[in-house]
Amino acid sequence: MPGCWSWRGIRTLYQKQVLAQQQYDSTTLPYRRGDIVDAKGTVIATSEKVYNLIIDAKVMNTQIGGKTPYLEPTLTALGQYFDLDMGAIREHVATNKNSAWYVARKQLSYEEISGFKAAQKENANIKGVWFEEEYKRIYPYGSMAADVIGFSNMDNQGSYGLEEYYSDVLNGVNGREYGYVNDDLALERTVKAALDGNNLHSTIDANVQLIVEKYLKKFMEEHKDEYHPGNGAENVGCVIQWVDTGEILAMASYPTYDLNDVRDPQALIGSMMVEQVDIGNGYYEIKKSGKVIDQAVLDAMSEDELYLNLNNLWKNYCITGTYEPGSVAKPFTVAAALETGVIAPNSTFECTGFMEIGGYKIKCHSSMRGTHTLEQAIATSCNVSMMKIAQTLGTEDFCEFQSIFNFGLRTNIDLAGEARTASLIYTADRMGPTDLATNSFGQNFNVTMIQTITAFSSLINGGYYYEPHMVSKITNAAGATVENIEPRVLKQTISESTSAYIRQYCRAVVESGTGKTARPAGYMIGGKTGTAETIDPNTHKRSEDDHVVSFMGYAPADDPKIAIYVVVDRPNVEKQGNARFATGIVRNILTEVLPYLNIFMTEELSETEKQELEALNLEITAQYTARPEGQGGQSQDPNGNAENQLPWQSFPVDPESGYRVDPATGYKYDAQEGFLVESVIGTQEPVNPDIN
Repeated sequence: MPGCWSWRGIRTLYQKQVLAQQQYDSTTLPYRRGDIVDAKGTVIATSEKVYNLIIDAKVMNTQIGGKTPYLEPTLTALGQYFDLDMGAIREHVATNKNSAWYVARKQLSYEEISGFKAAQKENANIKGVWFEEEYKRIYPYGSMAADVIGFSNMDNQGSYGLEEYYSDVLNGVNGREYGYVNDDLALERTVKAALDGNNLHSTIDANVQLIVEKYLKKFMEEHKDEYHPGNGAENVGCVIQWVDTGEILAMASYPTYDLNDVRDPQALIGSMMVEQVDIGNGYYEIKKSGKVIDQAVLDAMSEDELYLNLNNLWKNYCITGTYEPGSVAKPFTVAAALETGVIAPNSTFECTGFMEIGGYKIKCHSSMRGTHTLEQAIATSCNVSMMKIAQTLGTEDFCEFQSIFNFGLRTNIDLAGEARTASLIYTADRMGPTDLATNSFGQNFNVTMIQTITAFSSLINGGYYYEPHMVSKITNAAGATVENIEPRVLKQTISESTSAYIRQYCRAVVESGTGKTARPAGYMIGGKTGTAETIDPNTHKRSEDDHVVSFMGYAPADDPKIAIYVVVDRPNVEKQGNARFATGIVRNILTEVLPYLNIFMTEELSETEKQELEALNLEITAQYTARPEGQGGQSQDPNGNAENQLPWQSFPVDPESGYRVDPATGYKYDAQEGFLVESVIGTQEPVNPDIN
């Protein structure tokens, strides 16, 4: 009948209305947060798909012919395949019959849900359970590079490190799946795919990072509870940097934490507890409580106190910790004076053991008296010489060069949380004679580790100040390059000639001065020791008992490739003021790192050193105990005499690859140059010693 609805049409309209009321509108398709990889492509942070178990009580309670055929089969399967409180599940399903959303378990792996999904396929009556997809952040190496990487929460918000600094780069865009009912009453779906986040290619080398962390941890364990209860030091940190690019090869500090369990309170054991103190007018300050955290202290903490101390643990000491650098600052004082021309390379200075300035009798660190050359002044760490140099330089030029070296300013390294120390250094209008004197040898102003190593790299690389950075490339989910992050020279701090003199003076520190214990077997390096009294953050008074000791070095001495900086903040020993606590760590690290980087030995090994290396059993070091021509070792004999060959030169050549293969280990070497193609560390990527 024209203009009238048929019963079939009315029924179809009714069915559409009923179906339209069901949950067919849309579903979020989560994006995958991008990976973070090391310089060789090793994944150090990734996202793994996980599944939330969702219970739809409404479906499970569906009645057909007065019965609920889905209820018992589904509950039975849930109890069989998942670790659930089935009593609570049954109660929820019984009392919330119209509930379509109840999260019973979160972040299950595919292996954990696969059995249930198989049962669903076999039994059509298992209904009312589905799995919501999301991603869980995974850190395959646990605590490795925790300071560098940082972490992200379930909402993909990064905290600390690369995770926070590059959070927007790592994040993607969620997709959507839309559902609707077509004219045939069939459910149609339209999918807008998620856009996954980009990947970060960091500059750190996981193998170097692990070596650094091994020796920082070793120091902390060796000195644990030695003089008083607690860790081996309040903090210990290390940064290794390529001097000609500013790229960070390794960065670590202790105490540390597991990135897969960042809220584990046990990570705080042995640390100094911090507390929030009301300083009036609505302001609060974080101060040390004087308590070392043990289990009893930990158990007594409130939730707020626990979070405050965890937050302190999560900070990266290498970029947030501020301290007085001590004698590591002396090469900067000399460089500034040479650059301005107020002293000459052949200048000499008389040291009587102290100077009286501003009514204070300031002692010399060095025990050497008499006339000092510039080289001797740095090698023996003479305070008097530095004070005289600073007096000649004057406050205006001294402070100007502090700024040139970037002290007081952020380096803008691509990590979240870098401290700014502008309020912790002097300006010329505030600097008196005593301040100038103490600043000249690294006391009475504060720096961060990243400030200092970056400035020091410019001292020994010809004067070129590179912006330090942690990421070299960004790629998309398909592997295509989105951005290459090239090294950036921001300025020239000193001239090439001044830089050459600083290298000469710092080499003397290790050859004959205060840094002899930093030299690894088979190598000559340069550097400078540092010892500084600390300022108590609670009383703001200088402590003669508490010290920060350090060593800033570079290798090789005549052609610097890397710089290394180790700082030990208040070692847990009776007498803290000994830079050997830092030089010992440097020596241990470089003994492994330099051969791994294919930096050849420059010095003859003594019998003691040979025995030391043999005892360490570092296979990767063995190939460097003899050195190629031009680097201090024997060259291959033109007549092929085996006794004059380097070890790799006697290995047979594999006809398929063209590499020389060590019969004992299977490691492969370039047939002409001898550099490792497949190392004991496991890299498959050729590493050329001439390329940084």
